[in-house]
Amino acid sequence: MTDPITSPKRPDWAQAQLQSAPQAAAQGVVHTAAHLQATAARYDARRKRVVVELANGSQFAFPLALAQGLAQARAADLAEIEITPLGTGLHWPRLNADLSVEGLLAGLFGSRAWMRQHAARAGRATSPAKADAARANGAKGGRPRKAAA
Repeated sequence: MTDPITSPKRPDWAQAQLQSAPQAAAQGVVHTAAHLQATAARYDARRKRVVVELANGSQFAFPLALAQGLAQARAADLAEIEITPLGTGLHWPRLNADLSVEGLLAGLFGSRAWMRQHAARAGRATSPAKADAARANGAKGGRPRKAAA
């Protein structure tokens, strides 16, 4: 894995991050968000998840199935993770995938459109428990009607 900060030829995304660093520091963004800065990230192939270590010493992990652009990727592509120079994002160069640390911690695993599609798929899921709950609700008269405005 090449380090985008010390590499003589930086990717465009790394150069853009570095150019915004002085302004972000001047505004106190980097200082106040130190707990949201990633210091390391790795792919745990055995558990099929990404583990992220933060500047405050804590770490979190998320399963690939939840993240946009990562679910169907090969292990070799997932293993190459770059951390943005400010530590606020993760980048998979082989997959052209980017996720923000703050978004991940907030449970946002992709773009708004992708998250809507992901939620819609989850809402369409069926199970015996869901069917039983719907029958029980129907026996009570179903969903209450909205009050007229």
